[in-house]
Amino acid sequence: ENLAVIGNVEKSAPSKMEISALAAFLHSFYTGIENIFGRIYTEIHGKKAAGEAWHKNLLQAMAEETEQSAPIISQDTCDILSEYLTFRHVFRQAYTFDIRWDKMKPLVFACKVTFKQLCGELSARFNLPSRWRWRITRDFQRCSTAA
Repeated sequence: ENLAVIGNVEKSAPSKMEISALAAFLHSFYTGIENIFGRIYTEIHGKKAAGEAWHKNLLQAMAEETEQSAPIISQDTCDILSEYLTFRHVFRQAYTFDIRWDKMKPLVFACKVTFKQLCGELSARFNLPSRWRWRITRDFQRCSTAA
């Protein structure tokens, strides 16, 4: 249904309920990505990302080369995902009636492309078989259409 809501808001201005649903979807979208990054970081560094700005630092760490690892994602993807991280922070701090459609609209419409870009980079970095890439994309489809 999330993809159906996205289709609806392409045609007309979203209702408050649709904005709330899409905001929750964007929150979940980035949280899932951050969970993947957290596991990668822990595997590479032997510890979880920590500190006051750990969310931002974790994302940036995925685009940086270290002694232990080449970059996991490109700086371009990092910059794009930074916008989702910023939105998630707003979502967690605001009431849903404070969320502005004009601010989240670009993220909603870019979500699928962003996910494909991320999957492509992760697949290339970790040399994932094509069947895994298909499975990740299928799972995203399933997630994005769940009620």
